[in-house]
Amino acid sequence: MILALETSCDETAAAVLDGGRVLSSVVSSQAALHERYGGVVPEIASRRHLELVGPVVREALEEAGVRLDGVERVAVTQGPGLVGALLVGLSAAKAIAWAARLPLVPVDHLEGHVASLYVEPDPLEPPFLCLLASGGHTLLLAVRERGSSERLGTTLDDAAGEAFDKGARLLGLGYPGGAEIDRLAQEGDPRAFAFPVARVPGLDFSFSGLKTALLYAVRDLGEEETARRRADLAASYQDAIVRALAGRAREAAERTGLETIAVVGGVAANSALRAALPDARFAPLSLCTDNAAMIASAARFTPAVPCPGYLSLDAYASLS
Repeated sequence: MILALETSCDETAAAVLDGGRVLSSVVSSQAALHERYGGVVPEIASRRHLELVGPVVREALEEAGVRLDGVERVAVTQGPGLVGALLVGLSAAKAIAWAARLPLVPVDHLEGHVASLYVEPDPLEPPFLCLLASGGHTLLLAVRERGSSERLGTTLDDAAGEAFDKGARLLGLGYPGGAEIDRLAQEGDPRAFAFPVARVPGLDFSFSGLKTALLYAVRDLGEEETARRRADLAASYQDAIVRALAGRAREAAERTGLETIAVVGGVAANSALRAALPDARFAPLSLCTDNAAMIASAARFTPAVPCPGYLSLDAYASLS
């Protein structure tokens, strides 16, 4: 029985897992709070986590029908992410674990996304090729056993989710940008604009050139014409991102011989990406964006730190 916390960015989340079964998964999103800024403001996110972490943990325990004395270990995201936000969750998890004299499992956020594929009722068994695409990360991973992965490629600049958010701002859309572009693109023509797909060495990605191409297109069209053709711009921009992701994923699967392709992270919720990879295994929609159920799932395959050895653990902001 695992109680997990996740506060790496702008979602305050807690969950309870019994083995691979999700008993509760509570996520309090700050999207409305950050919408006016067009993106996450780290200081505001950290302060909001402080307000929400206690109520979210209580709600997760109540929804699961579990008391703290029924929990066997506590798990928490240690990184990567916004370090101030991470420290709120890490401090709360340390306090809960220490008070109950429970072991603590520090979980890598990215391994958490991969572990979203391991929950019931239909857990995926390795080996598989995993495309992880979110607001902060875009990675290709070879997963040959649970609890570890080999990085094959990453983005050289913007993450795919970040590219969606920046594109949405250029088009005057709301936040989070990925969902807004996905919605508007349903009304547009993905072939209306020939946006580039960067070809970089190896299995890496690059989205900065695509973002610049959209910027120039918006400037050339002017305000009135941009407004009239916003759906076509959104559809074409989304199509370029999806072609880059799906193409690289297939290429990586061929190179590695891994027959199954899996997709996780916030961008895994994108309808065009799901259509482009019809044979792939996607994380459940409820577990695509940041959540604590995936952190609890990863904690099943991550060594626990016994009490009180985890009190000196620190958060880390980046993979480096």
